[in-house]
Amino acid sequence: MKRYEAPAGWTVQAYKFCLDPADEQSLRRHAGAARFAFNHMLGRLSAVKAQRLAEASYGVAEADLTPWQGWSLPDLRRTWNHLKHPVAPWWRECSKEAFNTGLDALARALANWAASRSGKRKGRKMGWPRFKGRAAARSVRFTTGAIRVDADRRHVVLPRLGRIRTHESARKLARRVEAGTAKILSATVTETAGRWFCSFQVAVKRTIERPAHARRLGRVIGVDVGIKHLAVLSTGEMVDNPAPFTAALKRFGKAQRRASRRIGPYDPATHRKRTPSNRWKRAQTQAARLHATVAAVRADAWHQLTTRLAQQYDTIVMEDLHVAGLKRNRRLARALSDAAPATLRRQLRYKTGWYGSVLHVADRWYPSSKTCSRCQTVKPKLSLCERTFHCDACGLSLDRDVNAARNLAALVRHVDLELPGDVKTGRGACVRPVSPAPAGRAVGVEASRPPAANAVRQRTAADHELSNAQ
Repeated sequence: MKRYEAPAGWTVQAYKFCLDPADEQSLRRHAGAARFAFNHMLGRLSAVKAQRLAEASYGVAEADLTPWQGWSLPDLRRTWNHLKHPVAPWWRECSKEAFNTGLDALARALANWAASRSGKRKGRKMGWPRFKGRAAARSVRFTTGAIRVDADRRHVVLPRLGRIRTHESARKLARRVEAGTAKILSATVTETAGRWFCSFQVAVKRTIERPAHARRLGRVIGVDVGIKHLAVLSTGEMVDNPAPFTAALKRFGKAQRRASRRIGPYDPATHRKRTPSNRWKRAQTQAARLHATVAAVRADAWHQLTTRLAQQYDTIVMEDLHVAGLKRNRRLARALSDAAPATLRRQLRYKTGWYGSVLHVADRWYPSSKTCSRCQTVKPKLSLCERTFHCDACGLSLDRDVNAARNLAALVRHVDLELPGDVKTGRGACVRPVSPAPAGRAVGVEASRPPAANAVRQRTAADHELSNAQ
């Protein structure tokens, strides 16, 4: 499906509401229809793929092989409309958007597989799509038809599903739609931990206004993320890490032991699958809800921090952490996953554009922890167990995380006072290295601004000038 491009002055964001459906079976039916369409069309394409491989093994020429069936979304829709009467005679019970959800997911999966195979797609290698089982996440997306928030602001209206009550008021979205500053593009209904949610993709008109000077606590703030503390600021403030998963470890163990004593889908005696009991399903739902609670606590902590930083500071400087590489250390993997440090950059990308601030990302190899924030002398070695930074040149003694945050803040020497919104590309912050510093001094590199709601334009390197700390 073609990606929506927001016009100048508009941005795309999500409004997510928990649902209290009276007819939950209808939601399950639509999600099952999406899965059925995905699996059926994938089965046909897999059969063609297997036939071509068999023919090639017998020496059949490439031109004489069984032709591929088109796997673009229009081709899949055309084939499905031709086959839906015999293979799914119940198709009228569901909205056409349910089947389109599965076909769109299959088209994107096949496109990723083809791009990865040809080398056009970066990242890990993508394999051939796999069939979705009944235990897969239930989801259905609506892009056409009646999609709106009801007048009472306690119900949402979706095609074929009708009015569904929300667990909370949807007035935030309703007010924007009524004022003409928001337009609903699509709605996605998903099931998570036994609860149903409706996420609206909305184009929102935003006017970026810099907060009053009295609300700003400082021009530049450096942020050093960690495990013991969620973040350490250059002001010396240390934000505690709630560590929700670590705090709930005993509850997780109890929930898993409870599920292990019940009849699950696998029989260890016969090594065969079996029908799980309802008690086992309830135990799995309880464990899933516990995971959802942990994720909510973690997300709330990050949202509070990133919103405060974007509102109170003109410029935010953070380091470019290779979180996936750090998680290879088995002693830190669980603590890193519990802290989710990559969330800071992801949230600041769009919040800085909302609140009129700027995000800089230091180079991944910038030695912020080994550099003295007073004299800029770089220590050759600094083990992870050394929590206090001692400078042999000037005698500075400081917490290593506070020292790193101060070095990050000192990278930015010149801050432009224009409105934010300047980015090199339309998505995310992009790293642009600058010329290295003289030998023996700390080297700093910087990232461009994050995307914002206003116009996107190129920026010269002189606008974001970095240097070593004075």
